[in-house]
Amino acid sequence: MTLLTPILLLVIVAMLGVYVSWRAGRLDRLHTRLETAQASLDAALVRRSSVALELASAAVLDPASSLLLADLAHHARSAQTSRELAESELTKTLRTVLTQPDFRSVIEDRDGTDELLEELESTAHQVFLARKFYNDAVAATIAARRRWLARVLRLAGGAPMPEFFEIDDTLRPGEMDELGTDMPHIAG
Repeated sequence: MTLLTPILLLVIVAMLGVYVSWRAGRLDRLHTRLETAQASLDAALVRRSSVALELASAAVLDPASSLLLADLAHHARSAQTSRELAESELTKTLRTVLTQPDFRSVIEDRDGTDELLEELESTAHQVFLARKFYNDAVAATIAARRRWLARVLRLAGGAPMPEFFEIDDTLRPGEMDELGTDMPHIAG
């Protein structure tokens, strides 16, 4: 019996070590996934602001709308502290510009602007998807970090707690009819 007790204790310690190592590895993979999702979200937001700048300089909007759109696109691209607010303001401005009553008729008279609108719709949808994937990664990482073992053993190290990225990226149902599009997230 005396030889069995240390062996059993050694097996329990080894199994506990394997489990802790597995949890730490999972947490590390979640943080890597989070960083990848954040990079993808940043790229989608930069692309959307680039297309918004292109729309502002395409001479299809009135000068005030063009200036406002260009300013907000630049601000969304360079904002560091209140990026969510800047991106939401850009979304609201895009929604306002795209839902102007005579916007579609002006666009149809110009060459090359259909491709620009398609690209804007595509980038808006990419922002929606990238934000969704990022927020899913944040939720999974937070859930893993809140487990008692991760908190007690500080398995996350000094990594900051991730935060959700919430912006306004949808159209209201009534505006979809005005735009004449099937894309649910054109201004996102």
